[in-house]
Amino acid sequence: MTNAFIKSAPGGLTSRARYFVETQGIRLDVRPAEDNCEWWREHGVPTEVIDRMAAYQDTWGGVALPPAPEYDGGPRYFDADSPEADETGWWFEAGTQRTAVPYSFLIGPDGAFGIQVEAHRWAPLHASVEGWVEAVALAHHASAHATRITRFAGDEVEGVELGDCEPVREVQGLADTWWRGPDRLVAVHRGEADALDFPRGRVVRVYSGLDDWGLYGGVRPDAH
Repeated sequence: MTNAFIKSAPGGLTSRARYFVETQGIRLDVRPAEDNCEWWREHGVPTEVIDRMAAYQDTWGGVALPPAPEYDGGPRYFDADSPEADETGWWFEAGTQRTAVPYSFLIGPDGAFGIQVEAHRWAPLHASVEGWVEAVALAHHASAHATRITRFAGDEVEGVELGDCEPVREVQGLADTWWRGPDRLVAVHRGEADALDFPRGRVVRVYSGLDDWGLYGGVRPDAH
């Protein structure tokens, strides 16, 4: 498997996330989705689902990013595979795990990026894969500029106050959200707690001591 630097990040990202993808990511040479299309058709996968997987693969297939702070780093690289259906629609694998976590990274019928364990317990983390990428980029940005990073887990998260914070909208948060205060960024991770029915799996990270650049990285609210 060969790899190459990413000269131009996929569209739909903020300038902060584009810079992160282009400077920290690589694109591996993975099998294009079209190579599997005939097999999928023969096994009853609808054309619209195959087209959706092919579009995902064309945009994100083979992109490998530095690890996320939770979920054992997230997918090793993005790669559309293994379409399956349930009563809500069609799902497909977003990329393989880095480690032996008890869940898969999937793209849901509505395009959400999340994790799923056996018995179809689903936790949508972000409304799209772009939201996941934005969150990983923001985590690396905040880590580089914070004077202090504090991690809370389980019942400890109840003590984290968000009253002076506003949501960071570009991460398109669902189970996982980001919040911005006057001098801090707060990442709330509920995905493992929801998917595994394990409340002690809740995690909050507070990146404090941030200046204006640390808080925004050149991306103002609702600006791309």
